Amino acid sequence: MKAFPFALAVLATLHASLLRAQPASPAASTYTITLMSPELALQAAQAAMRACRQTGYQVSVAVVDRTGQTQVLLRDRLAGTHTADAATDKAWTAASFKTGTTALAKATMSGTDAAGIRHIPRALAVGGGMPIEANGSLLGAIGISGAPSGAADDACARSGLAAIADDLNF
Repeated sequence: MKAFPFALAVLATLHASLLRAQPASPAASTYTITLMSPELALQAAQAAMRACRQTGYQVSVAVVDRTGQTQVLLRDRLAGTHTADAATDKAWTAASFKTGTTALAKATMSGTDAAGIRHIPRALAVGGGMPIEANGSLLGAIGISGAPSGAADDACARSGLAAIADDLNF
């Protein structure tokens, strides 16, 4: 019978030590993220398309959230059929790698250590994709396809980012 109180004491001690081993608070094992509203994503896409139209380019514009999910996709009437997928993949790439696709194109050129990135499905390392960030946090990315060069796609993307800059600095 003396074993029972001893076993109970051991279980109580074990239970107390397990309680101490738990995280300090539930907040320590969770985190909060900031998401871009669909309205803000649309505003960026429309501004980028407007900028491309003003220079005579028919393009597609995609805006993705921080996980690469498409929030907005616009395709101008005469933009090539391939441009919708290319714009989406450029935006996905910029969000996934948290860098502009022009910089990624340079970093992943043939013969570099990072060249294998170009073999990842959906990774499109050509100009036209830029991350959308606010206060050091990634909110998403914008991708443009259809202008005659990556530099021209980048210029349109920058116009989209400029249109929402004031709303991003919260």
